[in-house]
Amino acid sequence: MTRADFFNYFDRLNLDGMDKRTFLKTSLMAGLVPPFSFKDFPAVGNQTILFQGDSITDAGRDKAQYYANNASGLGTGYAHMAASSLLERYPDRHLRIYNRGISGHKVFQLAGRWEDDALQLKPDVLSILIGVNDFWHMLNGNYDGTVATYENDLRNLLKRTKDALPGVQLIMGEPFVIKGGSAVGSGRWMTEFPAFQSACRKVATEFKASFIPYQSIFDNVLSKGGAAYWCPDGVHPSLAGARLMANAWISIYEKLG
Repeated sequence: MTRADFFNYFDRLNLDGMDKRTFLKTSLMAGLVPPFSFKDFPAVGNQTILFQGDSITDAGRDKAQYYANNASGLGTGYAHMAASSLLERYPDRHLRIYNRGISGHKVFQLAGRWEDDALQLKPDVLSILIGVNDFWHMLNGNYDGTVATYENDLRNLLKRTKDALPGVQLIMGEPFVIKGGSAVGSGRWMTEFPAFQSACRKVATEFKASFIPYQSIFDNVLSKGGAAYWCPDGVHPSLAGARLMANAWISIYEKLG
């Protein structure tokens, strides 16, 4: 059993707050944990859901709280809202929901931590929202990537994922930008960023991933409140914007086979 397997199994148990160290020590003393493999354990729980991405997904999560269904570990954004709704709505599914978004990340940085932060968790449903930094950091001169870099990196990441987890169900969130936001004054956001959105949709289609069109979802509500209400800086959603995203995510999730 690997360290990740043990953590994953532990998270799937209900041990009334017992930590991993105490659980393992107690089990060893009782002679309950001889050399074993993960397959020796009975299946507990039904479905693992993983949210991945950048700061929009991270949303200030406490990275020390990496257990499933941990409120502070899920952040304060759409992932937390979607997770809490699903846990309330489907107690019989024994869902295990993780957030591994990290602020500032681009696709190649996801790839660099993919083994630990995605594949080892063995998600049944994997949600990815990535792309705004692949453009934004290029725009401010801190990254020399292009839309082709983004598309190829994303394609390689999804191929790697499906090779390792052929049964995983993918949900791809469209990267978005809200016109009028305080951080997106450059006209290049409106003229060049759509190519990144198209690349995301293209790769999602190639891998038969469910696609969430966040751009049109936000565009359709901007007449009520404007950017300041839904997404003040044009990139990071407000509380209302996060709820809007969570509702859209849940709608897609509930259509999965």
